[in-house]
Amino acid sequence: MFSLRLWQGSNEWQNWVGYERATPEQKLTPSSVAELQDIVKNARENKKRVRVTGAAHSFSGCAKPEEIAVSLHNMRGLISVDTDAKLATLHAGTYLYEIGAALKEYGLALENMGDVQAQTIAGAASTATHGTGITLGSIANQVVTWEWVDGKGEVHIHHRGDPKTDELGNALHASLGMLGIFTKLTLKVVDLYGLKEANEVLGFEEGLARFHETAHSHRHLEWFLFPGTNKIQQKTLSVIAPKAMTGTQKLKDHFDSAITLNGAFYVLCELARMKPSLTQKVSEISANSIPNTKREGYSYEVFPTPRGVKFNESEYFIKLSDFDECISEVNHILLKDNKGSHFPIEVRTHKGETGMLSPTQGEDCAVLSFHVYKGMDCEPLFKWLYEYMKKWQGRPHWGKVNKLNHMELQNLYPKLNRFLEIRREFDPDNVFMNSWLEQKFCI
Repeated sequence: MFSLRLWQGSNEWQNWVGYERATPEQKLTPSSVAELQDIVKNARENKKRVRVTGAAHSFSGCAKPEEIAVSLHNMRGLISVDTDAKLATLHAGTYLYEIGAALKEYGLALENMGDVQAQTIAGAASTATHGTGITLGSIANQVVTWEWVDGKGEVHIHHRGDPKTDELGNALHASLGMLGIFTKLTLKVVDLYGLKEANEVLGFEEGLARFHETAHSHRHLEWFLFPGTNKIQQKTLSVIAPKAMTGTQKLKDHFDSAITLNGAFYVLCELARMKPSLTQKVSEISANSIPNTKREGYSYEVFPTPRGVKFNESEYFIKLSDFDECISEVNHILLKDNKGSHFPIEVRTHKGETGMLSPTQGEDCAVLSFHVYKGMDCEPLFKWLYEYMKKWQGRPHWGKVNKLNHMELQNLYPKLNRFLEIRREFDPDNVFMNSWLEQKFCI
């Protein structure tokens, strides 16, 4: 979890895995919108650039603060709830792990979450962070009203309109902080619900044969394909009546996190790092060690998965209709060559969204996430992915490793130029840029 004390106590900034680093000139922690406006106005006047760093959980250079780093840690909490309309307004610095319990008091919940809960709601919305579910979209898709400070220090509010005609809403949908700094977000929420999680190990062919039926018969489906093993871990989440997770289950989760994930798996990862020739064997051991488990609780208790073992990640969205052929080919390739990674490939589903920079581009998608343990060479896997995913018109998640250049992005995002025109309206002096964004968007 993010520590303000550690953030303020170091001149350096780094992301979660430690691969993106910067030494900003200033680190600032506003406690109000007025303070934030002053920060932006001063930065503009002094020709400085500002990035909000959130919880630093992006693997890309998207949030890298090269001059002025801002944390919204002091701008957190639930502001208001409309139980009839099922709307919840939050300060933008609120962490995802804080939202579930707050909404539960009103009998409400987020429609969907990913398995990481460390991010701020602003960071998750800005990068279209997502979970899985064939009828469900990203955190960004749950936002119905944005409040933000633009590059001139002015405050704006926009209510999401018709997706077919609401250009500004579609630009804000996944804006990477380029239109301004979010201060408040109103989300469409749902009635409180529980989830039942089930895990099992399947052979690849058996899992693929059942993939689409399983995805439609459960609210959430997630795969973990172990490179070079022909085996998957299949996780499903199904809706049950709201119920709290038992103390026994919480204790077991803590034990699994401390001993299995952060203990045994860490040791295996270190073995693979010290002797890369063992990556295949480590992948096989991991695949054979997955227990068939079940968990139940409130949705916000079941969604998160501890991530104590650090890694780098690249993630691609492809058309759901292409999934069977693509994943079969990926599995076949990795059976011959695991590209130096023993981490399982995470597979999720995602409903199409209308955001100009949404990696779905309006298509229902399968999302494939590839991981490499921290300290191991990422390039063999990620360079191969960069070339291979061109075949499927794969679009990387903005918060993950993204090797695409500006021309490639233009080809994959037909409304990119219109997005950049809208961006210039709100940030004409490029206050919210950094080198990574400038390279990707030719600014």
